[in-house]
Amino acid sequence: MTFSKQASKFDSGEPTLRLAVLIDADNAQASVIEGLLAEIARFGEATVKRIYGDFTSPGSAQWKKTLNRHAIKPVQKFAYTSGKNATDGTMIIDAMDLLYTRRFDGFCLVSSDSDFTGLALRIREEGLTVLGFGEEKTPDAFRNACHKFIFTEVLRPPAVAETLESPLPGVIEKPIPKSFESFTLAWQLIRGRNKCFHWYFNFLFPISVNFFIENCQ
Repeated sequence: MTFSKQASKFDSGEPTLRLAVLIDADNAQASVIEGLLAEIARFGEATVKRIYGDFTSPGSAQWKKTLNRHAIKPVQKFAYTSGKNATDGTMIIDAMDLLYTRRFDGFCLVSSDSDFTGLALRIREEGLTVLGFGEEKTPDAFRNACHKFIFTEVLRPPAVAETLESPLPGVIEKPIPKSFESFTLAWQLIRGRNKCFHWYFNFLFPISVNFFIENCQ
């Protein structure tokens, strides 16, 4: 399939592309998976869904509950050396293997890591569509290497977004005491922020005092 035909299919908005979805578990959150797959379905069919990471580590353990539910194939990579990321290398090698099968119209790269910039550019050189998904912190180099880049923050379900904005665990929000509210109102009155109070003390009160003095002498 030529690049022009692919571009027309992509721009038309019809979900006709055959897509390979590759997820970097080290730089993506499991909470966005529902919205992520729904967004991908707008562009085409996810014929291959793979996720790469060390699922024995606490950081990637969140993905275990979602893999079977969404038929995502996990690719386990142990971190043999501290500071070295074997996940990126394996994901790039798999992407090139899938690229040369000529069975796909595009790739969905799910990561916030700029290390996949070269991969995105290489896939584009073959005339395939590249859709990127990552957080807003994703470097511009990777974002610009994709035909379209979608922030995963907008794919979070409302419940997760509310949880992120909720108070910290163990923190109890107590109602403001009535006495404090009364003090605040009194202070506002003293400061002249209440127009009625200000009007009374500037106009009615002097008149009342003068009337009292004139009639009591």
